[in-house]
Amino acid sequence: MIEVETGRPPSAAPDALPRPQYDPATTTVRQREAAKAAELTAAGVATSAITVQRMRHRYRSGGLRALVDGRLTRPMTPHGRTDPRVVEAIRAAIAAETNTSTGTRDRLRHRVQMALADSYGDDAPSLPSKATFNRLVTSMTTGRHTFGSAKTRRSAANRPPGAFTVTWASRPGQHVQIDTTPLDVLAVFDDGVARRVELTAAVDVATRTIGAGLLRPVGTKAVDASLLLARMLVPEPMRPGWADSLRMSVSRLPHRSLADIDARMADAAAKPVIVPEASGCDRGKVFLSETFVRSCERLGISVLPSYPRTPTDNSIVEATFSAMNTLFCQYVSGHVGRDVTRRSQDAEAEAVWSLAQLQELFDEWVLHWQRRPHEGLLSPDAARAVCQTQHTQAVPHRTRQTHDRTTQTLLATTQQRPHRHLDGRPIPRRHKLEQRTTTTRLLRASEILSHIAVQQTQPI
Repeated sequence: MIEVETGRPPSAAPDALPRPQYDPATTTVRQREAAKAAELTAAGVATSAITVQRMRHRYRSGGLRALVDGRLTRPMTPHGRTDPRVVEAIRAAIAAETNTSTGTRDRLRHRVQMALADSYGDDAPSLPSKATFNRLVTSMTTGRHTFGSAKTRRSAANRPPGAFTVTWASRPGQHVQIDTTPLDVLAVFDDGVARRVELTAAVDVATRTIGAGLLRPVGTKAVDASLLLARMLVPEPMRPGWADSLRMSVSRLPHRSLADIDARMADAAAKPVIVPEASGCDRGKVFLSETFVRSCERLGISVLPSYPRTPTDNSIVEATFSAMNTLFCQYVSGHVGRDVTRRSQDAEAEAVWSLAQLQELFDEWVLHWQRRPHEGLLSPDAARAVCQTQHTQAVPHRTRQTHDRTTQTLLATTQQRPHRHLDGRPIPRRHKLEQRTTTTRLLRASEILSHIAVQQTQPI
């Protein structure tokens, strides 16, 4: 452009003469524009004299920036050229569909049109064509299931806006999550009718150990949740017919030293006894009841209710429930699946186990769960996945070395603790007080078991 205007390019020397086809003394502006167009075309950039003339006018009015292609500087939006007011109305209409029954795009278009008319009156912007509107709605509803399942849509809308906060615990018992879920299995009750059952389980965050699980008919009560806490604090006895590989004597747990302290460990199964310090639960009536709260106070357990409508606060126990469906429920006679679309043709006839038998099957499966490598657990000494029993054995040893608050996972080790570390250093006084507090919890657990047994014999 500078050569067309002045006859010499910017890089020319001050005393250089212009080329003949660009000499202002012998050529006109139109001739120089045509010469520049021919030069660019010969160089491989097809250009006409009109294009050079138009660019010369833009250069004279706006400088070098005006020569940039406007399509490259045009602000790009994910909604194209649609009026921002229309986009905002569509976004509000999509948000309003979260808690309503599922409709079609035509209904959404009608609601957007009515909202624009109410907000702007005669000055309301017009909606784009139906095809453009549908493409715009599709891009704005990705992953929200606006026109799909209402249950899935509400679940997706309930997700936290940011990343999930990882629930972390450094030692067994520091944080235990408790929850209740309907089990995808039918049990045969005393009247001969097969019905669904509910599972109340407690999962230790540090070791992913299922401390206890209790099966009850649908309608779990607060006394059942209190019984679950008491079952966590006693060893799991071996049942007749269980394989010898499930005994504590063949596991990695220190069986001999424990059996010398507590005789119940001699016939115990390979599952650690974890004393909870804090119990995370949802805001169900069972876990906020006076019975459950007073049981936790009696055992010295802090109750940590989750935030309202925030299932991610108890994500570990929720994930454990999902693992139970795939590793346990689907192999049991009477499995019904998670909904009616996954149920067999005659699931009631396939149910053969009573509630007590189903409870015994679940207790046996928990011992196999303890021996299964867990992807969420890494060995403190090697970066590889370990099972729950290995992690339970390794974690307290490391926390004892760091002078952190020490919590023993086994019943006997909580009753008899050394007064000095292995290297001769005295244990701080807070650890001795903690030992007596833990022992007191175990004694109170036996009281709760006796109290619950009396309540269960009384008519409801």
